[in-house]
Amino acid sequence: MIFAPALPSEFPAIVDLVNSAYRGQGAQAGWTTEAGYIDGQRIDLESLKQDLAEAPNAVLLTLRDAEGGPLLGCVWVVPDAEVPEGDAWYLGMLTIRPDQQDRQLGRALLAHGEAYARDRGARRVRLTVVHLRDTLIAWYQRRGYALTGETKPFPVAERFGRPQRALEFVVLEKGL
Repeated sequence: MIFAPALPSEFPAIVDLVNSAYRGQGAQAGWTTEAGYIDGQRIDLESLKQDLAEAPNAVLLTLRDAEGGPLLGCVWVVPDAEVPEGDAWYLGMLTIRPDQQDRQLGRALLAHGEAYARDRGARRVRLTVVHLRDTLIAWYQRRGYALTGETKPFPVAERFGRPQRALEFVVLEKGL
């Protein structure tokens, strides 16, 4: 497997990948889709560029089977500015191509994102998941993450899609 920071030329493919995994429907949907309770795109090209510009210490890591091969996954990793101790990193947008989600690539990409953060001083990793996603929360718990008891509001603006009902994020954390 090849893990590498995303290049700007890869951003359109990343946007397509993330939207297919998070908002895909029918045969295009993987087990991680949110299409049943959030309408619209998960991300667009301009917001991805803006997010990266506003977080100079963030990295968007990509996953491929081989150099130059098709994009299979991505994950966002950044120092967590909300944690005053400075030892926590935030991991988000963990995405695997829906037709490849049975290959345990998510585990590999999650572990690589954690290692990336640890190599840069992280002692813990935090992430957020929509509270309705019991299966995904359980998946993270099997990988050592624990619910912190914290919640965060889901943004109501269309930036991350339009929620069909009241949603919030739960926060999970793992010590490294």
